Amino acid sequence: MPLSEYEQRVLEQMERALTSDDPRLANTLQSTGRGNALRYVLSGAGVVVGLLLLVVGAATSRTWLGAIGFVLMFAGVVFAFLGPRKKQQEGPVGVVGEDGTVQPSHGGARKARKRQGGGGRSGFLARLEERWENRRNQGGR
Repeated sequence: MPLSEYEQRVLEQMERALTSDDPRLANTLQSTGRGNALRYVLSGAGVVVGLLLLVVGAATSRTWLGAIGFVLMFAGVVFAFLGPRKKQQEGPVGVVGEDGTVQPSHGGARKARKRQGGGGRSGFLARLEERWENRRNQGGR
């Protein structure tokens, strides 16, 4: 069932609000998870080889071999769960490029908010806090 025009407009407004409030999250949600197959294969191979070394080290009473196997297993699991670090692009916060991706926030914007007394909070959180304070001051309405 397709969305009505009103629902499409509301959805687009919500997307723009998310993009402006948290560009990093918006970029993460827009990115695809492809390209991780090799990473998982290498991680799985590391875990299997590490397990074999651990078992062989325990069977032959060679503690150092078992320790190397354990470290290799641990490294394989960590490699599987930690994604590759991406370089941040230079540019203003919250700008959507031609390809639809959002440029991530840069440390300079965070420092500027702290200098302005925002304490590093995003606009969304500041608005929520302001609403909460207004409700408390008005007697819980």
